[in-house]
Amino acid sequence: MPLRILHSIRSVNPAGGGPIEAVKQLAAVNARSGHMIEVMSLDHPEDPWVKQFPLPCHAMGPSKGSYGYSSRLVPWMRENRHNYDAVVVDGIWQYNAFGVWRALHGSDTPYFVFTHGMLDPWFKRTYPLKHFKKWLYWPWGDYRVLRDARSVFFTCEEERLLARQSFWLYRCRERIVTLGTAGPIGDSTEQLRAFRKAYPETNDKACLLFLGRVHVKKGTDLLLQAFAEAVRGDAADAPRLHLIIAGPDDHEYAQEMKLLAVKLGLAERITWTGMLTGDLKWGAFYQAQAFVLASHQENFGIAVAEALACGRPVLISDKVNIWREISDDRAGLVANDDLSGTAQLLNRWLQMSAVERGEMSRAAADCFGRRFHIEASSRSLIEQLQAGITENRVRT
Repeated sequence: MPLRILHSIRSVNPAGGGPIEAVKQLAAVNARSGHMIEVMSLDHPEDPWVKQFPLPCHAMGPSKGSYGYSSRLVPWMRENRHNYDAVVVDGIWQYNAFGVWRALHGSDTPYFVFTHGMLDPWFKRTYPLKHFKKWLYWPWGDYRVLRDARSVFFTCEEERLLARQSFWLYRCRERIVTLGTAGPIGDSTEQLRAFRKAYPETNDKACLLFLGRVHVKKGTDLLLQAFAEAVRGDAADAPRLHLIIAGPDDHEYAQEMKLLAVKLGLAERITWTGMLTGDLKWGAFYQAQAFVLASHQENFGIAVAEALACGRPVLISDKVNIWREISDDRAGLVANDDLSGTAQLLNRWLQMSAVERGEMSRAAADCFGRRFHIEASSRSLIEQLQAGITENRVRT
């Protein structure tokens, strides 16, 4: 039976990265199966990304502060909850989660939560002061959001186990819902041509690609330092090595990384594209020999799956939660999230023969088809929602 689903998310701005991209791709597949998908966000109704969003979007802004408080959310949710069979909360620590709890707990409208890696203990270790502040909020805030959810979704077993380590006060109904992506759409030859025309300095180079937010947790500094070592090495590809960094870079940390690249003598070896979408994004994948992500914390990594879909091996840290699947399928290389590990990733790749790289490329495409295609993700989500809805009706 078709479901009426509402996603609650902080923002539909595509610069937010993986969560909103996952919502859009899941919605596209689920809509083809007859399900109705709408979104509620804390954006201002006049924000350009709201007007351009491909799904019905109920923007509850203007919201206040980084937390995103909106006085409109709870009344709207209570008034409209009967229009939906299920509400899916994407992300925690924002009012789009707590507001849904305020509106729906104790009602007969079930809600579900995707934590999207936001309970990873890396944040606790890296930002102890922020974690302490979250502890003050946790017992009356997101602890209750998770406790009263019909189910809390994790994208893999690694994420589920790590989530238990952040707070000792923790209780929820854990379920695994695989995430994925639709993969490239369009003519790969034209997409590659478009990218090469836009960034001609990458032509005839041995390119590696980082695509995502330029953020401290992504290990961008490690990648730059390891890349500086690699270009000065004796590998056959060293003279032609070129790094493409694609993602929002108009903030302070990104500027620090650009200065670091200059300091390391990499100014002519790196192309900073800013955020890429559509054909240019897919062209970047096809221009690269491999995808690199030295992240300190990564719940899933939509860009990792997109690289696999393009048949590009992924060179990732063991803090990317799907690293076991990548390693088991020989779809890429895995190492520690430190400078030694990141350098090892690049060196191992550069030492591989053309035959070995070809085999890994084929394994990458196969890994995507079996594990991370959006069709499988969609079925997984709908099955869990239907099970939760049925259970909720029995209880009420």
